[in-house]
Amino acid sequence: MNSGTEDAARSRRAFVALGSNQGDSVGLLREAGVRLEGLSRSPLRRSSLWRSTPVDCPPGSPAFLNAVVALEPLPGTTPESLLLELQAIERALGRRPKRVLNEPRPLDLDLIAFGEETRQSEQLTLPHPRAHRRRFVLEPLAEIAPDLILPGQRQSVREQPETLSTPEKLERVSAAWE
Repeated sequence: MNSGTEDAARSRRAFVALGSNQGDSVGLLREAGVRLEGLSRSPLRRSSLWRSTPVDCPPGSPAFLNAVVALEPLPGTTPESLLLELQAIERALGRRPKRVLNEPRPLDLDLIAFGEETRQSEQLTLPHPRAHRRRFVLEPLAEIAPDLILPGQRQSVREQPETLSTPEKLERVSAAWE
């Protein structure tokens, strides 16, 4: 049985999807992982690395390398402050302001969920509005939190991929990327 402390930590767990399809994707995801560790009270839980076909990207976009991590936000962290930290990491690792929607990028960090929190603002929507429709988010997320049910959903992230009708192709590339 879990203690109240473990339950409280689980209720504040944040899930971040990582993606890269430009530059040294493995190196960029590793460095992002190091920086994300600094935002967590405990070691990150990391999915495997996955290669995925681009979804809703410009024609000719290269494949993505994807992963998902779970972190325990530091005291005082809000979804909005975590989002700002994620954006700072993206910029530090070469992300530039987008010129074209979903264009190739060295690093993309998406806040998928922050405990049971929900948000609907210009800056942040929680849970991520397309996470439940993206195999490249759900499969890695199911590796580290298979029973997670995103706010507003009825199925766990382990069950959701079975109901998807999407042309995206996904393959597990590596279990270790720390």
